[in-house]
Amino acid sequence: MKIRNVAPWIAVLVAFSGLGIVGCEYFPESTFQLANESRLPKSITLPPGLTRADVSVTLNFYDAPLGGADATFSLTDATGKKLAEVKGRTKELTPSMYYRISTEKGITEIIKLKPYQEHENMEQNGIPVARFYVIDDPAVVKEVLSGKTPNP
Repeated sequence: MKIRNVAPWIAVLVAFSGLGIVGCEYFPESTFQLANESRLPKSITLPPGLTRADVSVTLNFYDAPLGGADATFSLTDATGKKLAEVKGRTKELTPSMYYRISTEKGITEIIKLKPYQEHENMEQNGIPVARFYVIDDPAVVKEVLSGKTPNP
């Protein structure tokens, strides 16, 4: 059996093999909403005329097999309109999977993830959501950066 015209088949294979790399950003591994009591990440700037109470921030984590951005912070207004998006890198800290070092636009911060827990007022418009917080407490930041797990 003779194979003819292999070039189109090679092109198809190359196209499909790339989907695993570029397609991963479209399907987040996990999603967290910034807690109302938390400040905005420093890499996000509020548009003129809006306050912290007027916006929400969603943090999506992606698998980044080639070392690219693995986190995207999306700023939206009350109607759900996307106002800004910032991509960054995070580092999960062991032994705690709930604290991460996050770097976006050259700014490094500590964030704390809080997975959804029933009966803890973690619903938004009737939908269960996980939360995240930007950590400012110097003692907690020091513990996290030294590799220790802070007490809850």
